[in-house]
Amino acid sequence: MVFAVGFAAALCLAAGYVLQQRVAAHAFRSDLLSYRLLWELMHKKVWWAGIAAMAIGQALGAVALALGSVALVEPMLSSSLLFAFLIAAVLSHERVRVLEVVGALLVSAALGLFIAIGQPQSHDATRHSGWTSAILASGVVVAVVGVLVATGRRRGLVAESVLLATGAGLLYGLQDAGTRYGLVVGHDSGISAMLVNPWVYVVVIAAACGLALSQSAFRAARLDHSLPPIAVAEPIAGIALGVTLLGDRLSMSVIGLAVETSCVAAMVVGVVLIGRSQTLARCGLDEPQPDAVAPELVGVR
Repeated sequence: MVFAVGFAAALCLAAGYVLQQRVAAHAFRSDLLSYRLLWELMHKKVWWAGIAAMAIGQALGAVALALGSVALVEPMLSSSLLFAFLIAAVLSHERVRVLEVVGALLVSAALGLFIAIGQPQSHDATRHSGWTSAILASGVVVAVVGVLVATGRRRGLVAESVLLATGAGLLYGLQDAGTRYGLVVGHDSGISAMLVNPWVYVVVIAAACGLALSQSAFRAARLDHSLPPIAVAEPIAGIALGVTLLGDRLSMSVIGLAVETSCVAAMVVGVVLIGRSQTLARCGLDEPQPDAVAPELVGVR
């Protein structure tokens, strides 16, 4: 059951990302990293369709996280990049290329092997549902995201997009971890206990900040630059938080660790191959381009 729900979540997330990027790419560059960007996007119906798809994906992801550990669900959610590739191919009327197929197969194979070898599972999650774990996990993620955002401000648009997208992925990974531990308390102690659980507020704040960063990343560069960092950073953050701070366990044998490390590396390589897809790069090029409207925006797309 967890596999069906997890991949359904990935499909909805992919549709949401593609639709959001198609709209955000044509917002004003001056609105990058500003509340004005979100305000402008809120007036676009297609963007709301993307938000709805992403919300459904996140809800399904929450269900998957209730059924399995963060380390189990996160690799499945990373397949959203594969689905985004397929959706973008349909929207741009492009043929599938060999390199893109190789990347997709590599990610899928690495994902399956990681789950089979790692055998991820939760261990006494209630011990990690309090303020100490929430503050520690949030502090680590916020510090890293802050460095990424500050560095991106001094870079070109493509580099800034990659760094902002990476920060968004880290925040989404924190959101996934927070969802897991918020649900644990709500399930064991009732809704009232869930409302005073710090993880519930971590989820809301991380989701809002992640959304803002992802829209700016989508605005700054094409989908092939802005989406892969999210797809990579989210599962890495979720798994790292789950294993190091939140009580999840992976296989700890020497051989198991070696295979798991190789699987993660293979997933990253596969994501990079898909991220170089011309299909993703052309997604939305049937619409008016910003550089055709304002000379100062040349190079954004």
